[in-house]
Amino acid sequence: MNRYPLWKYLLIAVLVVLSCLYTIPNFYGETPAVQISTNRQAIQINDDLAQKVNGALTQANIKTDGQFFDSGSLKIRFNSEEEQIKARDVIDKTLGEGYIIALNLIPNTPVWMSQIGARPMFLGLDLRGGVHFTMQVDMEAAKQKTLERIAGDIRREAKKQKFTLSEAKITADKVTVPFQNAADAQAIVRSMSKQLGAEANINLVAGNTVEASLSEAQLLSISSSAVAQNMNTLHNRVNELGVAEPVIQQAGTDRIVVQLPGVQDTAKAKDILGRTATLEVRMVSDDPALIQQAMLGTVPEGYELLSNSGGQGSSLVSKQVELTGDNINDAQPGFTETNQPSVNLVLDSAGSDIFADLTRANRGKRMAMVLKDQGKSEVVTAPNINEPITGGRVQISGSMTSAEANDTALLLRAGSLAAPMKIIEERTIGPSLGAENIKKGFHSTLWGFVAVACFMILYYRMFGIFSAISLTFNLLFLIAILSILQATLTLPGIAAIALTLGMAIDSTVLINERIREELRAGHNPQVAIHKGYEHAWATIVDSNITSLIAGLALLVFGSGPVRGFAVVHCIGILTSMFSSVVCSRALVNLWYGRRNRLKSVSIGHVWRPDAAQKPAVEKE
Repeated sequence: MNRYPLWKYLLIAVLVVLSCLYTIPNFYGETPAVQISTNRQAIQINDDLAQKVNGALTQANIKTDGQFFDSGSLKIRFNSEEEQIKARDVIDKTLGEGYIIALNLIPNTPVWMSQIGARPMFLGLDLRGGVHFTMQVDMEAAKQKTLERIAGDIRREAKKQKFTLSEAKITADKVTVPFQNAADAQAIVRSMSKQLGAEANINLVAGNTVEASLSEAQLLSISSSAVAQNMNTLHNRVNELGVAEPVIQQAGTDRIVVQLPGVQDTAKAKDILGRTATLEVRMVSDDPALIQQAMLGTVPEGYELLSNSGGQGSSLVSKQVELTGDNINDAQPGFTETNQPSVNLVLDSAGSDIFADLTRANRGKRMAMVLKDQGKSEVVTAPNINEPITGGRVQISGSMTSAEANDTALLLRAGSLAAPMKIIEERTIGPSLGAENIKKGFHSTLWGFVAVACFMILYYRMFGIFSAISLTFNLLFLIAILSILQATLTLPGIAAIALTLGMAIDSTVLINERIREELRAGHNPQVAIHKGYEHAWATIVDSNITSLIAGLALLVFGSGPVRGFAVVHCIGILTSMFSSVVCSRALVNLWYGRRNRLKSVSIGHVWRPDAAQKPAVEKE
């Protein structure tokens, strides 16, 4: 009756062993490391790079504690933070441009464990330490940018139709453009209404004046679009820091919260997040005399000598900016008609007209795409102008590989923010505080577990031991699943673990009391065990499903710490149901199931309503 087939015991044993294997990495701790990566596909992170770095570190007398490749990056371990910082400076000097050198903390997990996916959970900001930023997007700047673009569209449409107009005026939320006569203004209203659609409201006012205004819904759309684009750009920038699990989320209509757990270099984090990378289109001078003069150290007036991308020489570039990246709507890699790698740009209407005039006036000359980032300027590419380019679609080609075309498209597409931002709140949580939170959270869970286990053993005797063991299994299953999923553990997550232990022990209490009821009703121990588990199952399912529904609601509608709590809570409910019913039943079956003439079970005192009746045997 109370026997499991062999395969069930083997399944539980395998699950316990695997859970131990995937739980252990969380106890190895972390070690200082330097992470070398790149955002350029033309640069390879390979063994040659590793040998070059090792040679530089050996020459500088800096000892390492091993290195390995991970997700397209090279990670080098060190025994102390002092050696880590020294190594960062040496590596940065050795490799030069094109590489991202970041300080990081990486797990001490053995390589063979990492190879089978046994990795520790990510730790949140409150446990690992790091920085927290609240950034506010300048919505006025985003609105003004939109109005300026609309004004440019109206001017170009008027030029196209050969209408005479006065200078456009931009106020808080509208653009007014006076025309020479009402007929011209009416024609512009009709054509611009089709072009802009729901982007803006185009009306005719005062007879010959075109007015473009923004409604509340349109302003809200501009705001949400600016925040979304800025968040995407921040994601790209945070990757340079080597943060395992950054948190970048919107807070309100115009604020973005950025949390970077484990970041050691706070100044670099602020620098990267606050970047104002921009793209500029300038003309290149190929005059041999001017180039020779620049190479000798005297740069001609009105020009700059800028390095080319990938370290391929320099170009003499005019200081006059013809076009900026604000006029680029999209950039994608592609191929020319001769199957040569290229970058395909989509310009807005203003950029389309400017580019058409520029290429028409400079046929046969070279044009430079200059990326300005962190005070540095670099020529991404400098193609020849073969013919006038109209229509707003530009194809950049030249001596570039497919990887370089991908890099260029990425830089052009995600180099700048949609609207300026400023940091309005900054908090730094030191690693010592994070370690203290981990220690307190671990101790609270441990001593809570010990207290519950002791009570169960004292109250339910042998069945209390079974309950404590199944509770241990539940904890192993939960941590193992969180580690496999690479979930982020926070203080609310630790609270959810403690809550899960309480719910798991509640299920075993239900089972034990059901068994007591069956014994009280006069059933023999084997029957009482069988019926106790059978009758308790429905109650356990009902109670856990209601808790699971509440957890799913928190997961769907919550954010930040609430979602972290909900993830652990939901997984914990599932593991507690398995451990309290299946695992504890397996232990009971192993201990009592094969006794054909079982007369008693150790489950504590069984109270009977009739005191004169002979009591059931309470212990062995």
